[in-house]
Amino acid sequence: MLRIDRATYDAIVAHAREDHPDEACGVVAGPEGSDRPERFIPMLNAARSPTFYEFDSGDLLRLYREMDDRGEEPVVVYHSHTATEASPSRTDISYASEPGAHYVLVSTRSHGNRTGLAGDEVEFRSFRIVDGVVTEEDVEVVESYLFGHSPTTVVYD
Repeated sequence: MLRIDRATYDAIVAHAREDHPDEACGVVAGPEGSDRPERFIPMLNAARSPTFYEFDSGDLLRLYREMDDRGEEPVVVYHSHTATEASPSRTDISYASEPGAHYVLVSTRSHGNRTGLAGDEVEFRSFRIVDGVVTEEDVEVVESYLFGHSPTTVVYD
């Protein structure tokens, strides 16, 4: 299951809407081993295409170096589909290289009288992609990761 905070969810959706009609893409980094997406990093779709996304290789190298320096890893790798449902394409599956990441897809397509661009709900789905095997997972949007206590208020017996 992908557990993601409301602000990050909203930022991913806003980025998808902003870059439409081209596909948007980016990463949400988190502390290594935490499975907690914390730092939203929108990227430029170097392909500038409505049907394909590609991270700029220089930007991606800088991002991985920065995450390494900060003790982070890519927890979410996201992109949008502008004309199709939020489901990984064969190309998406072949490019999935982070077995521990959640692959999020957001669809900004028009369907019926609804559009992912206006105030309508978008399709927001998450998948695990490992060795070409795609497994959809539930998404839980939480208001915050804080659960009403901090280390200074926890009592250890």
